[in-house]
Amino acid sequence: MTQSPKRVFITDCEGPVTKNDNAAELSEAFIPQGDRFFAKISLYDDYLAEVVRRPGYKAGDTLRLILPFFKAFGLDYETMVRFSGREIAVIPGADVVLSRVVEVLPAYIVSTSYSPYIEEVCRALHFPIENTYSTAVNLDDYSLSEAERTTLVELHASILNLPDFIIPAAATSPEDLPADGRETLARLDEIFWTDLPRLDIYRIVEEVNPIGGREKARAVTEIAAKEGVDLSQVLYVGDSITDVEAFRLVKAGDGMALSFNGNDWAVREASFAVTARSAEPIGWIAALFAASGPAGFEDLMMEAITPSSISGISKKSSRVRKEVRTEKIGSLG
Repeated sequence: MTQSPKRVFITDCEGPVTKNDNAAELSEAFIPQGDRFFAKISLYDDYLAEVVRRPGYKAGDTLRLILPFFKAFGLDYETMVRFSGREIAVIPGADVVLSRVVEVLPAYIVSTSYSPYIEEVCRALHFPIENTYSTAVNLDDYSLSEAERTTLVELHASILNLPDFIIPAAATSPEDLPADGRETLARLDEIFWTDLPRLDIYRIVEEVNPIGGREKARAVTEIAAKEGVDLSQVLYVGDSITDVEAFRLVKAGDGMALSFNGNDWAVREASFAVTARSAEPIGWIAALFAASGPAGFEDLMMEAITPSSISGISKKSSRVRKEVRTEKIGSLG
């Protein structure tokens, strides 16, 4: 009897496993008008990573750009840990799904989130912390002078006062953005790449390495090597721009890149896209992947039937019907 190839399950945390955006929630709780502040920096992150592709920058580096501001407004490591532990919101069914997956596949979490949050999630869901990758940071390792605190508070106010901007879906350069958006982005460039580097606290930006973009792809490569599997035997679940590089890597290796309730960035790069209010579909897909690998998804389709989609669905359904049931039987009414 031929033994099935070994396969590996890898998932992002925030989105497929938890509802949180821990960094956004920390910002809202500890930085004045932190929700607006984080949203603006997060969109700037998208712009740097996928529009201008700034050298040395990767999706998810928002998490290092905001660290000086956490220091300026008094956040410390112990408070970060306590806050992260009590604010965990699990996607319905994700705890059961993960427990089932680890019974049939080596399972890993690869997350851009700060490590204190991921450690708390692992405790809550009884997931092995040694099978995780996340952004290591300890705010207490860095000191901040009062003069620099004052400067950061002023820069925080400047960022909030900048006009909001959007990134058109087809944007590939700054010229594709509205004029007011280009002005905001030019000022953000000045703040983060000229003003902040003059401060001693900028060391925290230089030293913390968020696990996003190419770092997630690197983690996937490392996991595959550790488990002794080809990328074609990897199922990777993600939902955001920080997963794009991992999606591209897994797809190039003929593996399975699954977008779960993904944003535009994730959906464009995924092998399959699933939307659901619980994590149960991830469990079904993981079970199918464990049994059949990527071949199990060659003709898989579940799509709402609408007047505009019915023709395409019918054609694919008829083709697969004939392949499965033979041409003769499949052609019957």
